[in-house]
Amino acid sequence: MAGLSFYFYDLETSGISPRWDRIMQFGGQRTDLSLKPIGKPDNFIIKLDDDVLPQPDAILTHSITPQKTRADGISERQFLHFFIDKIVAKETIFVGYNNIRFDDEFIRFALWRNFFDAYEWQWQEGCSRFDLLDVARMTRALRPDGINWPFAPDGKPTVRLELMAAINKLGHPSVHDALSDVKAEMALSRLLRLKQPKLFDYLLNLRKKTKVEVLVNARAPVVYSSGHYPSEYEKTTVAVMVGPRADQPGALMYDLRIDPKPFLDMEPPQLAKLWSDRSREAEYFPVKILAYNRCPAVAPIKVLDKKSLKRLELDLKKIDKHLVKLKAADDFTDRLNKAWAMIHPPRQSKLVVSEDEVDGLLYDSFVSKPDKTRMSVVRAADSSEITKLTVDFDDERLKVLLPLYKARNFPQSLTRQEQLNWEKFKARKLLGGGDDSMAAKHFKRIEELAQKPQTTRQQQHLLKELKIYGESILPQPA
Repeated sequence: MAGLSFYFYDLETSGISPRWDRIMQFGGQRTDLSLKPIGKPDNFIIKLDDDVLPQPDAILTHSITPQKTRADGISERQFLHFFIDKIVAKETIFVGYNNIRFDDEFIRFALWRNFFDAYEWQWQEGCSRFDLLDVARMTRALRPDGINWPFAPDGKPTVRLELMAAINKLGHPSVHDALSDVKAEMALSRLLRLKQPKLFDYLLNLRKKTKVEVLVNARAPVVYSSGHYPSEYEKTTVAVMVGPRADQPGALMYDLRIDPKPFLDMEPPQLAKLWSDRSREAEYFPVKILAYNRCPAVAPIKVLDKKSLKRLELDLKKIDKHLVKLKAADDFTDRLNKAWAMIHPPRQSKLVVSEDEVDGLLYDSFVSKPDKTRMSVVRAADSSEITKLTVDFDDERLKVLLPLYKARNFPQSLTRQEQLNWEKFKARKLLGGGDDSMAAKHFKRIEELAQKPQTTRQQQHLLKELKIYGESILPQPA
């Protein structure tokens, strides 16, 4: 395929954890840069493995039962081969709605479990990614004209996809169907670009992390739209880089709406306590991490016009005063980095890797080049070859992951001992912990939802199906 193209995609999943939950539906559509579709859309149901119990709340959201994935779906492995071979094309811009924080993570962990490189699809051969969520937020904050903007039931501004589609009559008949969501994303992109083309194209070009770094590292105030910021200010503020993040590429951004004086004399433990407090009564903490490679919506402060200043309730004189105080502070960056390290201690690579944890250990370290070659051997093996396959990985995680990969994808190829090991693994995963086990929590949540008066007849049916499925995959007592 010649030249840049967009690939819009969306997932429906078995829960909210990319490490432990699974993709149940994938929808996608390629377009050219003018947002005209290229070819037919992709729409896959993906089978759940029998070591996975879906979150009941997730099933009530999208109505895809595990039984449906078994009846109509392809395996995760089959889907990923299609994804890498057919969807990941040269110069593809992968687009979604909150895909950077959600969908992309599910794809990464699925690739990891199936011996693919988890990252190359997002950057090799000119590929990149783009997230419409913060584009919508910044457009609402800075250039809202020509677009209808919804409010949540609590009266707060929102840019939820289904509400944006409804109020702008974009067509979105099946909310929480992956392919329907993709069509809504495409329609919203056309609207945003039609009404505010300069802002849309500016943020599209900012998807490259080097451009973000240049803007943010200048240490000048920028306009920043992010889910971290309060709804009453359209999720947008003026922020400035205090200093670099110590543990990986990124910036510590300070919200210049807030007088920094109370925070400048705090020691790391006090900063960490405020930063990590997620309670409803928590004091707003004006520092957040900006990751250069996550398509942040940032813009020079000159984009603020009189209407924007009034809409966002920004006082530039106060912002300047706060900036002066911040620049005069000693070692504030160092104390913030120490506070961050207290909240998120550096992960130590495990000398002994457990089967029970290995699915979630993608971010422990990068895979070496020799092991990447060995991974390709695993991927290429069919059911007859996998039985005799021996691969001497250097990475302990991959050694532990291989038996799980074989059991999930080639159950008929397992030896008697491998089958026993798989059953023991499932028993630990699903039943370990007694009343606090995954299975116990699963069935308890089903009962809680079934007792709610607002649960519909259709949802009651889904819960019954879930219960039947859960009981069917539980390991039998030895």
